[in-house]
Amino acid sequence: MQVLSLNIGQVRPLQIAGRRVMSAIGKQPVSGAVAVGPLGLAGDEQADPSVHGGLEKAVYAWPTEHYAYWQAQRREQGVSLFDETLPPGFAGENLSLSGLLEQQVWVGDCLVFEHCVLRVTAAREPCGKFNAVMGFAQAAKRMLQSQRSGFYLAVQQPGTLRAGESFELRPGQRSLSIPQALLSKAARHRD
Repeated sequence: MQVLSLNIGQVRPLQIAGRRVMSAIGKQPVSGAVAVGPLGLAGDEQADPSVHGGLEKAVYAWPTEHYAYWQAQRREQGVSLFDETLPPGFAGENLSLSGLLEQQVWVGDCLVFEHCVLRVTAAREPCGKFNAVMGFAQAAKRMLQSQRSGFYLAVQQPGTLRAGESFELRPGQRSLSIPQALLSKAARHRD
């Protein structure tokens, strides 16, 4: 398991259905060691800490294995005329991970890196900002139904992270898996 990219973003205007809203969903890769404190990666911002950010959602991790699915979804919706590769951070993730899918993750598990430890706290529940970035209105719903959401992390032990770094998954209590959390959220979004 490895971090392929560390991504941060600043709050800026985003157009959604003719409305201007503030968002930091547009994350960009950074190089070198990045400090990780109680509220996440140094230099990263969140527009609405009641939904994304804060102590329990300080860092957002997303499996890079999902990019092919989202490229196909965008192509099917006519959003993407070509099969362009989606860049790291496109889904708003801070950590673009390889080798760890939602089906392997439980709330309370820890991602143990060389210089810090992050604890899984929740599955991501997408919003209209995700729809806007993906370019079609049903993206958030499909994220939940496909169980390709990624997950939020709290900072258990502050330190540093860098792209290319390997990590291990340390099991927690294992009472609520990320797929179980997603199923309950998806039930609220059914047609």
